[in-house]
Amino acid sequence: MMALRNRFHTKQEKLAMLHTDQRYWRFLVQYLTPLRSWVLLLASLIFASIGLQLLNPQIIRYFIDTALTTGATTDGLSAQSSSLLLAAVSFFLATLLLQGVTVAATYVGEDVGWRATNQLRNDLARHALRLDMHFHNSHTPGEMIERLDGDVTEIAIFFAQVVLRVVGNLLLLAGVLLVLGWIDWRVSIALALYAAICLLSLYYGRGWVTPFWEATRQRAADLFSFFAEYLAGAEDLRSSGAVDYTLHTLFRLSHARLTSEVRAGMMDLLFWLMRNGLYVVGQLIAFGFAYWLYTDSLITIGTAYLIIWYNDRLLRPLDEITTQMQNAQKAMAGINRVLALAATASSIRQKGERQLPAGALAVAFEQVTFGYDGDAPVIHDLSFELPAGQVLGLLGRTGSGKTTIARLLYRLYDPNQGLIRLGNGADGVEIRAVDLNELRGRIGMVTQNVQLFQATVRDNLTFFDARITDEQILAALATLGLEEWLRRLPNGLDTELQSEGSSLSAGEAQLLAFTRVFLQAPDLVILDEASSRLDPVTERLIERAIDKLLAERTAIIIAHRLATVQRADQILILQDGRIVEAGPRQQLADDPTSHFATLLQTDLAEVLA
Repeated sequence: MMALRNRFHTKQEKLAMLHTDQRYWRFLVQYLTPLRSWVLLLASLIFASIGLQLLNPQIIRYFIDTALTTGATTDGLSAQSSSLLLAAVSFFLATLLLQGVTVAATYVGEDVGWRATNQLRNDLARHALRLDMHFHNSHTPGEMIERLDGDVTEIAIFFAQVVLRVVGNLLLLAGVLLVLGWIDWRVSIALALYAAICLLSLYYGRGWVTPFWEATRQRAADLFSFFAEYLAGAEDLRSSGAVDYTLHTLFRLSHARLTSEVRAGMMDLLFWLMRNGLYVVGQLIAFGFAYWLYTDSLITIGTAYLIIWYNDRLLRPLDEITTQMQNAQKAMAGINRVLALAATASSIRQKGERQLPAGALAVAFEQVTFGYDGDAPVIHDLSFELPAGQVLGLLGRTGSGKTTIARLLYRLYDPNQGLIRLGNGADGVEIRAVDLNELRGRIGMVTQNVQLFQATVRDNLTFFDARITDEQILAALATLGLEEWLRRLPNGLDTELQSEGSSLSAGEAQLLAFTRVFLQAPDLVILDEASSRLDPVTERLIERAIDKLLAERTAIIIAHRLATVQRADQILILQDGRIVEAGPRQQLADDPTSHFATLLQTDLAEVLA
């Protein structure tokens, strides 16, 4: 029974290994197929290189045998000298041509590798941007940079080297064995068996190293994640006295990476020992056969030299394959991580068949419950309706669930329970039935944290959408009263901004965020503490812009301060994810027993902060 179980597990492991290898090859074919013309050119260069490497030792054999014949007899010395000169010149020209072909093959191979992996970077970045926020909350920016750049760089090297060196050397290996078979079948069979043993040993030995290199890639990702997080907060770390803790964390992560690298290096050392042992065995086989055949007068000195030369040509491909397989361990570890990322599915369904109605969108939450970690709900059994074209003022303490409502509407997350509908009354459409791009195109959101890009003012306003004209941008800026600010910029809309926003004040950055929403022209607007970073002068400037933005649109204004919801038609107050009070703003304000009226009378807006 135990033997049967062991055979079963062995079979399962072999099937798993075969499945993994198939994934690798499908991965290669997927990204090399669009570059088929370059791959064919590379294949031609590889075949030319193999032919020249097989031809050159034949010229040397002819030169040696001719020289020995010339030394033994003086007849026809002039003709023999001409033959030797021709052989020497031919060898020189063939060697130069071989070098040229090798350089060209190297260039084309590197070009193919980097073109293929640049497309891979694009695909991975697009896939990562479509993943839900649960994924991004559990993976830091530093880790994602290492996934999208560090792992893919290793794969680029793998793409370039696997075709140029591994496949090329395998073909050279086959060519050498064929030529040796033409010389003496016994030599060819002996060295073919030797080569097969070497390749099998290397093939099955690669499983030793791959898990160790996967661990090093993960340790590197952890370290880059640490750098991204802590360097961004360097000012706070120094001001709060957390420098020693940070250095200790850096030491711990660096030590973990060092330990992982050392373990992987030890496995590489085992490969190196195997390679050198195999090299010695191959040399013994070649020299033994050459000596035996020559002493039996079955071959000439030139042919004996040819066997030694071809044996060296045989060993070099094996050595190259071994080296590239060692390098491939890193690439395969990267491929495994990339395939794992590519296989990660978003919990947010992208496609939908339903269409949202035109115009302002009504909002309806129906018994919605949601928690970020699934176990601790942030909002509980939440139900409310906001008619189309009205403004909802959403109030509550920090952590009461206000921003969560905005994220659910924008489908950064989906509810654990309940439904969210957009539309007009009973005709509302459940948002999970709507195409995600259409949904987010109909909702505009302005938050207190504005993300700027290291790009022009134009690109920051349009999110790199070339369909938005300069006339539309200028009209939106005029609406917000930013014409004077635009005139102060050295290059107008072509002025470069910094990603950290150092070229703009907090108020100006917030105004640019409002301009983005103007250009989007949404039917539902969400303002999440959008005026919290504005000084009184800038806040007054934007009041008229908000009035125009909210005209004939539905809006949700999330606020801590009561003054920011004075334009609201409806008020909804949350506490611990539940509705404390909801109703028309004026009606709640006129009711002295309402929670909202109490806040207005006692001016306790700061309690909600």
